[in-house]
Amino acid sequence: MTRFFLCLGIIATFGIIGQSSFAGSEGTYGGETTSRTRTISGVTVPTFTLNQAILTALQRNPTLLNAEQEIKRTRGVIIQVRAQALPQINANANFQWTDPNLTGARILGNTNNTTGFTPAAAAASLMEGLPSQVGDVRTPLAAATPAPIRNVETSDISYAISVTGTQLIFNGTTFNQIRGTFFQRDSAYFAFRNVLDQLIAIVKTQFYQIIVNRELVSVNEENVRLLEAQLKDQQNRFEAGTVPRFNVLQADVQLHNQIPQLITAQNNLRISKLQLAKTLGLDFQRRRGESPPLEVIGDMPYIPRSIELVEAIELGKQRRAFLKQARANVLNQLQQVRATAGQWLPNITTTGGGEWVSSPINSSWHDISKGWTALVQGSVPIWDSGAIAGQVIQQRALLSEAKITYDDDVRQVELEIQQAYSNLQQNRELIQSQEKNVELAEEAVRLAKARLDAGAGVQLDVLNATVQLLTAQSTRLQALFGYNSSLAEFDRATGAQSTYSEMFANLRPRATTTKTYYTGSDVDAMGKPKEVSEERVTTTTRRTSSK
Repeated sequence: MTRFFLCLGIIATFGIIGQSSFAGSEGTYGGETTSRTRTISGVTVPTFTLNQAILTALQRNPTLLNAEQEIKRTRGVIIQVRAQALPQINANANFQWTDPNLTGARILGNTNNTTGFTPAAAAASLMEGLPSQVGDVRTPLAAATPAPIRNVETSDISYAISVTGTQLIFNGTTFNQIRGTFFQRDSAYFAFRNVLDQLIAIVKTQFYQIIVNRELVSVNEENVRLLEAQLKDQQNRFEAGTVPRFNVLQADVQLHNQIPQLITAQNNLRISKLQLAKTLGLDFQRRRGESPPLEVIGDMPYIPRSIELVEAIELGKQRRAFLKQARANVLNQLQQVRATAGQWLPNITTTGGGEWVSSPINSSWHDISKGWTALVQGSVPIWDSGAIAGQVIQQRALLSEAKITYDDDVRQVELEIQQAYSNLQQNRELIQSQEKNVELAEEAVRLAKARLDAGAGVQLDVLNATVQLLTAQSTRLQALFGYNSSLAEFDRATGAQSTYSEMFANLRPRATTTKTYYTGSDVDAMGKPKEVSEERVTTTTRRTSSK
């Protein structure tokens, strides 16, 4: 036994040394990686088109990456719960060494030991009947005694090995729980698609925000240049004695009123670039300093689209991953109700295997006892004082809540589509009105300058026309941004933000291609056809009122 403990100590020592070496090498590797990253990091500002920005966000955005990991997590839940219905095989082993002094005290009944152990008479008689490993010891009066006195000595080493397998035969909970995990996986998949649609809409909106802020900076810079030129002209005229000093002061005040708007526009442009960089998952580079994290390439498009609101609402109900996720939650909760009610059913399991037990007087492997065991267990609740009934009531209430949430989600989809449609109409009308207004404002500035140069106008007319031109240009740019951002929101609300080729890396569950997740207007939260649709009710009401 001394050698046995010595071996254990050597193994433990090498294990500690190995862990220390591994930790040191890992720290060195981490330091090399950090220094290498710093060395290759450059100051070149990346540029993105809209499509490049969307693809980068799909690859690096942490919210989408977390949604992908959630799908993988639910796969692990499926494997874990499914394992309850599959065979379970376990191997158990124990090894015990007992000092011979303690063994003798326990067997021979020595009551003077410090532990106060008193052996049972049955154990002593049992060991007396076993063959002795030491042999028989006869007394000098062996010839006079009728039978020899047998000295029994037990082995100081004992061990046992068993391999058992357990299999579930029947219960009312496991199989329903397994079905529920499938719906949890589907819910995570549709949550992934919902996050993806939201991410595309956010990237489009932030990309267009950079463009509109860039255009606003250009507009404000142009107006500052015009006001600077106007101030210069009025100073020259004042020095020539043709205009009063009031004109110079008025031009100077107008210029300095315009400069804060330019500063604000420049700051808005910087902030919008930082926001898009965060959405794309770009890290901050210290060598970049105050330079922008990225630049965008593109213009603010205006592509009018003809939209039918009723068809768009129905399309949104059928395609929105948001509703399909709510449907999966309802179906999962239904399985939870069934699993809870299944506790009233019998639970039957079977266990079987083999055991190898050492001899109590000999530690040799050839003297072991071995055999097979089999066990069938069954249980059924008779009276639990309403514990299961209370759980069923809770799960049914949660199922009702899930159905109510689904119905509210349907109304939420309808609201989002109608709001996006209304915003599209508003911004389309603003764009149409401001396109002509910008042309008129530019013409007004030209005429005001011409009249001032000819001596027929006043400086106030030029300043007012310049302010009106700036207002018209800014309003048009905001309308263009509003239209494109509303269009991105409309595509998201209708589920047309992206077309899924279903080529995800083993993420798409098979059930998503079935009618289980059809969420049109003609089905309820469970996916069952509605008994009476709203259109039939409206038609019946009209017929009754006409009669």
